[in-house]
Amino acid sequence: MSAPNKNYDPVAVSSLSPGEVSRMLDEALAAVAQAGSLEELRAARIAHAGDRSPLALARAEIGALPPEARAEAGRRVSAAQTQLKDALSRRQAELEADRDQRVLVTEAVDVTLPGDRTPPGALHPVTLLADRLSDVFVAMGYEVAEGPEVEAEWYNFDALNIPPDHPAREMQDTLFVAPSSGPGSAGGPGLPSQGSSGLVLRTHTSPVQIRSMLTRPLPLYVVSPGRCYRNEALDATHLPVFYQIEGLAVDEGLTMADLRGAIQAFVDAMFGAGLRTRLRPDYFPFTEPSGDVSMECHVCRGASTDPGADPCRVCRSQGWIEIAGCGMVNPRVLVACGIDPDRYSGFAFGLGIERALMVGHDLTDIRETVDGDVRFSRAFGMEI
Repeated sequence: MSAPNKNYDPVAVSSLSPGEVSRMLDEALAAVAQAGSLEELRAARIAHAGDRSPLALARAEIGALPPEARAEAGRRVSAAQTQLKDALSRRQAELEADRDQRVLVTEAVDVTLPGDRTPPGALHPVTLLADRLSDVFVAMGYEVAEGPEVEAEWYNFDALNIPPDHPAREMQDTLFVAPSSGPGSAGGPGLPSQGSSGLVLRTHTSPVQIRSMLTRPLPLYVVSPGRCYRNEALDATHLPVFYQIEGLAVDEGLTMADLRGAIQAFVDAMFGAGLRTRLRPDYFPFTEPSGDVSMECHVCRGASTDPGADPCRVCRSQGWIEIAGCGMVNPRVLVACGIDPDRYSGFAFGLGIERALMVGHDLTDIRETVDGDVRFSRAFGMEI
């Protein structure tokens, strides 16, 4: 900076002339107006309002002016810097508002959506019911038994007193995996003949009972839930792949009274105490005598059968719901498993888990259990 000069010529300091100050201001305002982002505005601020900007350098030359010229030059530069500062503030506000508006659009959050868009996993209602049914029998002293789904014919049919000419062994019901390779299917007491018994997808969980009687010590109390297969058309009441749960008790002195008591205890645990049960004669090759179990409708409790009463969709106004098949274990089955029928007796019962689900929740279409619609599963809770 030059020292004060009393012999000052105003034309000599050209950066302080009105035209030059106006030119520098116009360039600065144009740069501010053209800034399209906060980064560009920051660069314009440094270039035109920083310590090395033209206006700042011009202000530094004011000291070279004589006293009588400094005031006017100072006012001129100060007015330009104030105008530039105001322009920078306005453009800063505009760019920040534009940025905030873009953020509101591009980073919008729908606060009405659930906080966790990935729901937790859950067991299928059929699995939940299978576990609940098993827990009922485990609480009564039973053990849970499992077996293979691809089963030898001997376990699935012969040991259960289902002869070779029984309709259930024909192709329309049973899904065969491998045919029998010999005329005989049994190779001794309790054991299938190697190379003779065919392979099937098990049609019920009763083969697990045979395996339990062959491998577990007596007395025997087991319950066997699992998947079964039958060559049936898919409709509102039938599935080609379904779930069953069966119970078996083998001990000394068991009678139909013990069977009736076990069934009543099961109904009380599943549907609540106070519902009546009844047995009606039926036929199963592996039990003798056999029966089907019905329980009093847990919704109307039989009141829908009264004259003038409201109809009940669950029991179709019959007052009773068939829930299971049962009976005393056929002595032929005990003999096939190497058990003395003169010393031991047993009872067995079984029910379809999907059908139990339909009864308990007033479902009309069994296909809902296999459609895979999560809305169906969520109605039963999210237990894991």
